[in-house]
Amino acid sequence: MQDWGNGPDDLEKKVIDITNQLKNKFQPHKGVLPLLIVVILLAIGAYSSFYEVDTEETGVVLRFGEFSSVSEPGLHFKLPFGIEQVYLVPTGRVMKEEFGFRTVTPDVRTTYTKNGLEEESLTLTGDLNVSDVEWIVQFQIADPFKFIFRIKDPIGTIRDVAEAMVRKAIGNANVTEVLTTERALLAGQIEQNLQSTLNSYDIGVRIVTVKFQDVTPPDPVKAAFNEVNESEQQKESLIFQAREQFNREVPRARGEAKQALQEAEGYAVERINKARGETNRFMALLTEYRKAPTVTQRRIYLETLEEVLPRLDEIYIMDEKGGSLLPLLPLRKPLEGGEPK
Repeated sequence: MQDWGNGPDDLEKKVIDITNQLKNKFQPHKGVLPLLIVVILLAIGAYSSFYEVDTEETGVVLRFGEFSSVSEPGLHFKLPFGIEQVYLVPTGRVMKEEFGFRTVTPDVRTTYTKNGLEEESLTLTGDLNVSDVEWIVQFQIADPFKFIFRIKDPIGTIRDVAEAMVRKAIGNANVTEVLTTERALLAGQIEQNLQSTLNSYDIGVRIVTVKFQDVTPPDPVKAAFNEVNESEQQKESLIFQAREQFNREVPRARGEAKQALQEAEGYAVERINKARGETNRFMALLTEYRKAPTVTQRRIYLETLEEVLPRLDEIYIMDEKGGSLLPLLPLRKPLEGGEPK
């Protein structure tokens, strides 16, 4: 089991060693030796009776090897000489496990390495392609007692289960989904399955996130994959351009067609109304003609002349005997200067 804190105190061994040394050293002074041993035991007991829990930690207290209580951050008292043992567990910290790579220098400019981790990162997809996968698992300790005592190696268990879940999810997907579109969806599925499995183990762990850092094809086929990826991107770009042009041209054509239909409908309504008006006018005129044919005929004749004569440039009046022609000047026609003749 991994040591998460102070653990069992080794004070008893130290006391025995110091006692043996003092016994050999003060063998002639038998009265002084017991007093020194008592003083040393008191000092060690007082020193081992206090322990401090940091802000990101929780203390798990065992009394005679059995769970007693948990300690919040601060300074606490415990029974000395191994009666109570304290294990400090970082429950307030988000812990991270890296797969396929390792952080070398976590600084302002963090550096990573992949040396010797090819077996961990290379994963087979469902369509029998190999992908180079790097991912991280972040988790928190929800129950410190279960985390340190339920199983022997909780960190190793989390790593093994996470790797199994990732390989299962990628093995059920094709290489295109893994490398491009479905990466976030796969990470969500892995997170749910990982949390469910760890809950069945009851080790007191809460998964914060599962995230793919980098997913690429292996180096020998990376160039070929990049060419395929560029072709896919070009295809998507052409499809997008075609859709954009379709969305621009089709509405315009539909608008022009609708406008033409509306103009045709308007022209049809105009012609029908005009025909109806002419019909009504003719019927009214016919009614008046039947009442007074002579008067109506003369009125029609005069109205026709009133409409036609202003359009003529020159008018000639002839007498009944066919004599000389009398020109009628167009008095209503304006001159070039703007005044009537």
